[in-house]
Amino acid sequence: MSDLLTEAEYRAIAADMDPPRTPFIDGKYQRGRGPAMGSVNPVTGEAWVEISTASSDDVDLAVGKAREAFDQGRWARLHPSERKDVLIRLCKLITRNRRELAVMESLDSGKPIRDCELIDIPESIHCIKWHAEAADKIYDQTGPAGDDAISMIVREPVGVVAAVLPWNFPLLMLAWKIGPALAAGCSVIVKPAEQTSLTALRVAELAAEAGVPRGVLQVLPGDGPSVGEPLGRHMGVDMVSFTGSTETGRLFLTYAAESNLKKVVLECGGKNPCVVLDDAENLDHVAEHVVNGAFWNAGQNCSAVSRLIVHSAVKGALLEKIEARIRDWKVGDPLDPGTHIGALIDAGHCKKVRGYLGDKGKGPYVIPSVLEVGKDDPKAREEIFGPVLSVIEVASYDEAIAVANDTEYGLAASVFTAHGRRAIRAARDIRAGTVTVNCYGEGDASTPFGGYKQSGFGGRDNGVHAHDQYTELKTIWVDLSDPSEGDNVG
Repeated sequence: MSDLLTEAEYRAIAADMDPPRTPFIDGKYQRGRGPAMGSVNPVTGEAWVEISTASSDDVDLAVGKAREAFDQGRWARLHPSERKDVLIRLCKLITRNRRELAVMESLDSGKPIRDCELIDIPESIHCIKWHAEAADKIYDQTGPAGDDAISMIVREPVGVVAAVLPWNFPLLMLAWKIGPALAAGCSVIVKPAEQTSLTALRVAELAAEAGVPRGVLQVLPGDGPSVGEPLGRHMGVDMVSFTGSTETGRLFLTYAAESNLKKVVLECGGKNPCVVLDDAENLDHVAEHVVNGAFWNAGQNCSAVSRLIVHSAVKGALLEKIEARIRDWKVGDPLDPGTHIGALIDAGHCKKVRGYLGDKGKGPYVIPSVLEVGKDDPKAREEIFGPVLSVIEVASYDEAIAVANDTEYGLAASVFTAHGRRAIRAARDIRAGTVTVNCYGEGDASTPFGGYKQSGFGGRDNGVHAHDQYTELKTIWVDLSDPSEGDNVG
């Protein structure tokens, strides 16, 4: 990706922008039958775009069009290499329009433009391209059926998929869903978060330009009762893939149980531990990763480092280095390319995060905070989803692991130690879907991402494992025996 522009150049792009304003259904923008909804810029607190939202009637229309496209095989029955070619064209169009998408994402979500340009856009392109390239390289199987039969175990696209997105990574989570789902041959209906609908709509338009047939990728902006719940309960939807809060994830399990038992995959919350043992090497390196993990995207990240579980022998020195490094993280206007921490998503979320800090401040920004707490303090147990790092002191490896696992969540974790055996042991002992050693991270497009316990359910994003959740397994049994030979008995 190219270098960052100046703040003035980003503001010029914003001034010239004409963002999408209606649902994208059956290959084109169509006025929704729901109420108008303002897309609020978190910095100003004011709506900068009025969106025509979808209603439950629009959900019925989109599901019908998705089913029609699927049953007619416009996409599902294409050769996998043909789907690959279309998705790669989509990646080229996203690349061509990356500046517009980055500014749109920043204005809509409050994310720093540097993150949109240097992380979210490149990773979204890479994700879609990765799954596109995998489409014609995933083999099915044959079973050991003996000489008189052949058994084939084949994958088939699951059908109509509802992808329900969060507001913290609108474009990247869109890519995580549509990459494997479209590569598998599904028809996808995207329900973006109410706060951040615009980039999903724009990508759907680019997908149609790339050659994705009408009805195969549709986007329905709107709220949960008008769009999310109707999709979750719809008898024509075969699967829901949801990323968001654990509370809302539970609702989709209820909707599935009370409708057609559609498949549900959930990627939910986290209270992620970073365990720093007494033999951790290079505390400057540790501090860099802790600060990045805790405060990237203003801590509005389900895999954020929210609990620093640190051995007493290194706590003091490490906290000094963390505080020093935080001073390099500029808080301010997201369109300033020098900003590291932008605005929180809305005033309600700011109020919630400040409630943990006893801070009565105003405005869209929350300053990064490092708080020493006990392991039972609410700040050490509840998902704050803001730039707050809770520090818990421990005296041994066993205590560190016990505290790390003392949570209802199990999404991500990290451990810092110079001892290889302790590192592997800790990675095995911590109950989380991803455990990184001597770094903060989530793996990459090739590694499955999801959680244990109340952090996840039903499947994983990323890697070839993501393709599994968008397909059904079918056994085809072919009898090779010669019927003219009879039973050969006697």
